[in-house]
Amino acid sequence: MKVLVVEDDRRIASFLERGLAAEGYQVSVENDGRDGLERARQDDFELIILDRMLPYVDGLEITRLLREERRPAMILMLTAKDSLADKIEGLKGGADDYLTKPFAFDELLARLVALRRRRSEIDHESQLAIGPLTLDPQSRRVSRDGEPISLTVREFDLLRYLMSNPDKVVSRQRLLNSVWEYGYDPGTKIVDVYVRYLRAKIDTEGTPSLIQTVRGVGYMMPS
Repeated sequence: MKVLVVEDDRRIASFLERGLAAEGYQVSVENDGRDGLERARQDDFELIILDRMLPYVDGLEITRLLREERRPAMILMLTAKDSLADKIEGLKGGADDYLTKPFAFDELLARLVALRRRRSEIDHESQLAIGPLTLDPQSRRVSRDGEPISLTVREFDLLRYLMSNPDKVVSRQRLLNSVWEYGYDPGTKIVDVYVRYLRAKIDTEGTPSLIQTVRGVGYMMPS
């Protein structure tokens, strides 16, 4: 697996490079946002480990640009910021996962395994369709009545999971487990927040929402 590490703290960058190489990853390192963005555009990396606070171009802007360009690399964002608002901003901006410094290397490895498993599952899915909405897991494109809809990575994963379970009530805890891979409820209402983001993008004014709320349980997408 080809991995790009973009980290301006050279001690952390060197630690990640040595540790990941020992685990069999092919690792490249850049130490500022400008060079990191250029390298991400030049090579076909499967994963980018990206510091949020970088010189020249910050991690959020790099993520936004790569997602606009529909580059398929998974992004794990590293940051010293651990507030809920910062995490939501990073995930909403297109990061696949978010790890707060300082972190244990074993936790980082576990996150990478989970990201690879999630990507493998998506790559083997066929196109999904519910009503006017279509979703292609391999190209990661979503459209309604043929009109493309731009989603962040997490919004896409949430919609994919709901569309993969038509006519089934999916609990918030199940979504936390399957989309966020949380084994517990963090008490942040993050599922409700992301459902609201999705509705704002996939619904049209004057028509019922494609995602129905089942009060006290979770959500459902009727086929």
